[in-house]
Amino acid sequence: MASRPAYFERLLKFLRRKGRSREDAEDLIQEAMLRLHVYGRDTPVVNEEAFLRHAAHNLSIDQHRRTRPDLRKEVPIEDIDEQNPLVAPESTPEDTIEAQQRLDRIKAVLDAVSLRTREIYFAHRSGYSYAEIAAHMDISNITIKRHMARALLAIMEHCRTEQGETEEDGIANRTEE
Repeated sequence: MASRPAYFERLLKFLRRKGRSREDAEDLIQEAMLRLHVYGRDTPVVNEEAFLRHAAHNLSIDQHRRTRPDLRKEVPIEDIDEQNPLVAPESTPEDTIEAQQRLDRIKAVLDAVSLRTREIYFAHRSGYSYAEIAAHMDISNITIKRHMARALLAIMEHCRTEQGETEEDGIANRTEE
Protein backbone atom coordinates (compact mmCIF):
# COMPACT_ATOMS: atom_id res chain seq x y z
CA MET A 1 0.00 0.00 0.00
CA ALA A 2 2.98 2.32 0.28
CA SER A 3 2.98 2.79 -3.52
CA ARG A 4 -0.51 4.31 -3.51
CA PRO A 5 -0.72 8.10 -3.75
CA ALA A 6 -2.13 10.07 -0.83
CA TYR A 7 -5.33 10.85 -2.70
CA PHE A 8 -6.12 7.20 -3.51
CA GLU A 9 -8.57 6.92 -0.61
CA ARG A 10 -10.35 10.13 -1.68
CA LEU A 11 -10.76 8.74 -5.19
CA LEU A 12 -11.98 5.46 -3.76
CA LYS A 13 -14.59 7.25 -1.63
CA PHE A 14 -15.61 9.36 -4.63
CA LEU A 15 -16.30 6.26 -6.73
CA ARG A 16 -17.99 4.43 -3.86
CA ARG A 17 -20.42 7.37 -3.54
CA LYS A 18 -21.16 6.88 -7.24
CA GLY A 19 -22.40 3.37 -6.42
CA ARG A 20 -19.32 1.36 -7.35
CA SER A 21 -18.15 -1.64 -5.33
CA ARG A 22 -14.71 -1.38 -3.74
CA GLU A 23 -13.24 -3.76 -6.32
CA ASP A 24 -14.77 -1.90 -9.26
CA ALA A 25 -13.62 1.42 -7.81
CA GLU A 26 -10.06 0.12 -7.43
CA ASP A 27 -10.11 -1.18 -11.01
CA LEU A 28 -11.33 2.18 -12.30
CA ILE A 29 -8.63 4.01 -10.35
CA GLN A 30 -6.01 1.65 -11.72
CA GLU A 31 -7.23 2.27 -15.28
CA ALA A 32 -7.23 6.03 -14.61
CA MET A 33 -3.65 5.81 -13.29
CA LEU A 34 -2.63 3.97 -16.44
CA ARG A 35 -4.17 6.76 -18.52
CA LEU A 36 -2.34 9.34 -16.39
CA HIS A 37 0.93 7.52 -16.98
CA VAL A 38 0.42 7.34 -20.75
CA TYR A 39 -0.79 10.93 -20.98
CA GLY A 40 2.03 12.14 -18.71
CA ARG A 41 4.72 10.85 -21.08
CA ASP A 42 4.00 13.58 -23.64
CA THR A 43 2.37 16.32 -21.59
CA PRO A 44 3.11 17.28 -18.00
CA VAL A 45 0.09 16.94 -15.71
CA VAL A 46 -0.19 19.82 -13.26
CA ASN A 47 -2.82 18.33 -10.93
CA GLU A 48 -2.66 14.54 -10.90
CA GLU A 49 -5.55 14.11 -8.47
CA ALA A 50 -7.90 16.22 -10.62
CA PHE A 51 -6.83 14.31 -13.73
CA LEU A 52 -7.42 10.98 -12.01
CA ARG A 53 -10.77 12.07 -10.58
CA HIS A 54 -11.99 13.21 -13.99
CA ALA A 55 -10.66 10.10 -15.73
CA ALA A 56 -12.17 7.78 -13.11
CA HIS A 57 -15.52 9.56 -13.38
CA ASN A 58 -15.53 9.18 -17.19
CA LEU A 59 -14.46 5.54 -16.93
CA SER A 60 -17.26 4.93 -14.45
CA ILE A 61 -19.78 6.37 -16.89
CA ASP A 62 -18.36 4.26 -19.71
CA GLN A 63 -18.55 1.13 -17.58
CA HIS A 64 -22.16 1.90 -16.65
CA ARG A 65 -23.08 2.31 -20.32
CA ARG A 66 -21.42 -0.97 -21.25
CA THR A 67 -23.25 -2.89 -18.54
CA ARG A 68 -26.69 -1.51 -19.47
CA PRO A 69 -27.93 -3.70 -22.30
CA ASP A 70 -31.24 -1.86 -22.55
CA LEU A 71 -29.60 1.38 -23.72
CA ARG A 72 -28.82 0.18 -27.22
CA LYS A 73 -31.49 -2.45 -27.61
CA GLU A 74 -33.36 -2.27 -30.89
CA VAL A 75 -37.11 -2.30 -30.52
CA PRO A 76 -39.39 -2.87 -33.48
CA ILE A 77 -41.69 0.08 -34.21
CA GLU A 78 -44.70 -2.26 -33.97
CA ASP A 79 -43.89 -3.00 -30.30
CA ILE A 80 -43.69 0.69 -29.50
CA ASP A 81 -46.93 1.36 -31.36
CA GLU A 82 -48.70 -1.37 -29.36
CA GLN A 83 -47.59 0.14 -26.03
CA ASN A 84 -48.11 3.80 -26.94
CA PRO A 85 -49.91 4.29 -30.23
CA LEU A 86 -48.16 6.79 -32.45
CA VAL A 87 -51.45 7.76 -34.09
CA ALA A 88 -54.67 7.72 -32.16
CA PRO A 89 -56.79 5.06 -33.87
CA GLU A 90 -60.07 6.77 -32.99
CA SER A 91 -59.00 10.19 -34.25
CA THR A 92 -61.49 11.53 -36.76
CA PRO A 93 -61.45 14.65 -38.92
CA GLU A 94 -64.04 16.15 -36.55
CA ASP A 95 -61.66 15.58 -33.61
CA THR A 96 -58.88 17.33 -35.53
CA ILE A 97 -61.10 20.31 -36.35
CA GLU A 98 -62.30 20.51 -32.75
CA ALA A 99 -58.71 20.45 -31.47
CA GLN A 100 -57.74 23.21 -33.90
CA GLN A 101 -60.71 25.31 -32.78
CA ARG A 102 -59.74 24.77 -29.14
CA LEU A 103 -56.19 25.86 -29.99
CA ASP A 104 -57.52 28.97 -31.75
CA ARG A 105 -59.62 29.85 -28.68
CA ILE A 106 -56.56 29.45 -26.43
CA LYS A 107 -54.59 31.74 -28.76
CA ALA A 108 -57.36 34.32 -28.52
CA VAL A 109 -57.45 34.05 -24.73
CA LEU A 110 -53.68 34.49 -24.52
CA ASP A 111 -53.77 37.39 -26.98
CA ALA A 112 -56.15 39.11 -24.59
CA VAL A 113 -53.57 38.69 -21.80
CA SER A 114 -50.54 39.78 -23.85
CA LEU A 115 -48.68 38.84 -27.01
CA ARG A 116 -45.49 38.07 -25.07
CA THR A 117 -47.37 35.75 -22.69
CA ARG A 118 -48.75 33.90 -25.71
CA GLU A 119 -45.30 33.61 -27.30
CA ILE A 120 -43.79 32.29 -24.06
CA TYR A 121 -46.62 29.81 -23.49
CA PHE A 122 -46.42 28.34 -26.99
CA ALA A 123 -42.62 28.28 -26.94
CA HIS A 124 -42.74 26.25 -23.73
CA ARG A 125 -45.46 23.97 -25.16
CA SER A 126 -43.20 23.44 -28.21
CA GLY A 127 -40.55 21.96 -25.95
CA TYR A 128 -38.29 24.89 -25.08
CA SER A 129 -37.15 25.16 -21.46
CA TYR A 130 -37.67 28.27 -19.37
CA ALA A 131 -33.93 28.95 -19.56
CA GLU A 132 -33.89 28.72 -23.36
CA ILE A 133 -36.89 31.02 -23.69
CA ALA A 134 -35.38 33.50 -21.23
CA ALA A 135 -32.09 33.55 -23.11
CA HIS A 136 -33.81 34.03 -26.46
CA MET A 137 -36.06 36.83 -25.20
CA ASP A 138 -33.34 38.35 -23.02
CA ILE A 139 -35.44 38.23 -19.84
CA SER A 140 -35.06 36.43 -16.52
CA ASN A 141 -36.37 32.96 -15.65
CA ILE A 142 -38.70 34.39 -13.02
CA THR A 143 -40.31 36.57 -15.68
CA ILE A 144 -40.88 33.45 -17.81
CA LYS A 145 -42.49 31.73 -14.82
CA ARG A 146 -44.78 34.72 -14.24
CA HIS A 147 -45.87 34.77 -17.88
CA MET A 148 -46.55 31.03 -17.76
CA ALA A 149 -48.59 31.46 -14.57
CA ARG A 150 -50.63 34.24 -16.21
CA ALA A 151 -51.18 32.10 -19.28
CA LEU A 152 -52.29 29.06 -17.31
CA LEU A 153 -54.58 31.16 -15.13
CA ALA A 154 -56.21 32.73 -18.20
CA ILE A 155 -56.66 29.29 -19.80
CA MET A 156 -58.15 27.84 -16.61
CA GLU A 157 -60.58 30.75 -16.30
CA HIS A 158 -61.53 30.39 -19.95
CA CYS A 159 -62.16 26.64 -19.50
CA ARG A 160 -64.36 27.33 -16.47
CA THR A 161 -66.50 29.83 -18.36
CA GLU A 162 -66.57 27.60 -21.43
CA GLN A 163 -68.00 24.77 -19.34
CA GLY A 164 -70.56 27.12 -17.84
CA GLU A 165 -69.02 26.97 -14.36
CA THR A 166 -68.41 30.27 -12.62
CA GLU A 167 -66.27 30.75 -9.57
CA GLU A 168 -69.36 30.98 -7.38
CA ASP A 169 -70.68 27.65 -8.70
CA GLY A 170 -67.36 26.01 -7.98
CA ILE A 171 -67.36 27.27 -4.39
CA ALA A 172 -70.99 26.29 -3.89
CA ASN A 173 -70.33 22.77 -5.22
CA ARG A 174 -67.37 22.30 -2.90
CA THR A 175 -69.28 23.39 0.21
CA GLU A 176 -72.22 21.08 -0.53
CA GLU A 177 -69.99 18.01 -0.70
